Amino acid sequence: MTTKAWSPAQIVLTFLGTAVSIVFLAPFAWALFTSLKSETEAVEVPPHWLPEDFTGQAWQALFEAGTLTNWFVNSVVVSVCVTAVVLLVSALAGYGFARTEFRGRNALLGLVMAGLMISPAVLGVPLFTTVQQMGMVDTYWGMILPQCAPAAMVYILYKFFQGIPRELEEAAFIDGAGRWRVFFTIVLPLSRPSLAAVGIFTFIASWNNFLWPYMVTNNPDLMTMPNGIATVMNSYGIQWAQLMAGGLMAGLPLIIVFVFFQRQIVAGVAHTGLAGQ
Repeated sequence: MTTKAWSPAQIVLTFLGTAVSIVFLAPFAWALFTSLKSETEAVEVPPHWLPEDFTGQAWQALFEAGTLTNWFVNSVVVSVCVTAVVLLVSALAGYGFARTEFRGRNALLGLVMAGLMISPAVLGVPLFTTVQQMGMVDTYWGMILPQCAPAAMVYILYKFFQGIPRELEEAAFIDGAGRWRVFFTIVLPLSRPSLAAVGIFTFIASWNNFLWPYMVTNNPDLMTMPNGIATVMNSYGIQWAQLMAGGLMAGLPLIIVFVFFQRQIVAGVAHTGLAGQ
């Protein structure tokens, strides 16, 4: 069997791809090695990559205190709930805008589009005031509900639903199916790539959200991973080994999501037209 020789272009592209991969993976390697050092060794100057004595003290300290597990569980609860509600609300809103005619439809759609241009940080104070008046400060609901109406996700599904042939729905209507049955049995199954993309984007955004949980939560038992990691300090300052261990733990679910759902991410972007935005 003869092997085909690589062309110069393939060699250059492979070299560049390897170099870029190393650059992107270097911070993860540094965080991993630092988390396996003692706190004294982690702050040595000049720094060195490999630990002189491999130790799991940083990981042990976080797990023994129960803080890392607690932060992880809180992040999972908040992110999963936000993702589920966003998928339901965005799908219903997007389908309503794409397939139904009602008074004020264009005005409401314009408001949704305007929401794409508003930074979430600008809404922090009014959202906090609302949540406080509803008595939801220091609760899961206070962290979850304000994240459940992203205009971008409504717009993504709205554009996708517009591309579904109306003939499929009209055939179902002729057979006696109602609007809800058409939505759940025809439209949603056809929308799996876009729904997967919206779910993944929402989960990642909620998991990484630092500002809103920080604003609405004072209870240490309700801290999410980003907020909890920021508190890894003692009277001597930042505990760098523990900080790196917590950062790796926080990034692990996102890496898993990307590894197992990268096809859905690419397919969702292709189907929703984000690539051309």
